[in-house]
Amino acid sequence: MQHTHQNINRAEAPAWGATSPYFTLRELTASATAERQGIDNTPTTAACHMLAILVERLLHPIRLAWQAPIIVTSGYRCPELNRLVGGTPHSHHLLGCAADITAGSRQANRHLFDLIQQLHHAQLIRYTQLIAEDNYRWLHLSYVPSDLRGQSIVCQQPTPVTTDDVPAEVTIEDSS
Repeated sequence: MQHTHQNINRAEAPAWGATSPYFTLRELTASATAERQGIDNTPTTAACHMLAILVERLLHPIRLAWQAPIIVTSGYRCPELNRLVGGTPHSHHLLGCAADITAGSRQANRHLFDLIQQLHHAQLIRYTQLIAEDNYRWLHLSYVPSDLRGQSIVCQQPTPVTTDDVPAEVTIEDSS
């Protein structure tokens, strides 16, 4: 079964509106699971707009403060993909308001989590949720403009939701 959206061509990254040199629409919609299952994970126009806001308000400022690459392991998920990976029915990923990210290792993710909280406390960024999943295996970060509650959670146990093939450790090369 193939899920289709016809609003946005993922190859046309400039059309999505974000201006960060560090994050692309392709990265925020990529999914190995979707590719394996033949699912079209192209975002709606509204989700594409929210992804641009997510990048501009959170991912780009965090990347600048971190001063090293950050990998998006899961961004936008169409409903079919979200169900397949075990996402919650009301996941912020469905709206283009969330990204799962990694700095390369649990230790680096713990430091990145702390930095994101510091940026929030200094009122340099605002977010809806910051969740360290599976003892810092990856970080879930969401930005819902009407709900910037600044909730931070550390989940020590493995979560039932999979990000898209997140390894415990990844090698990151700085191309900036």
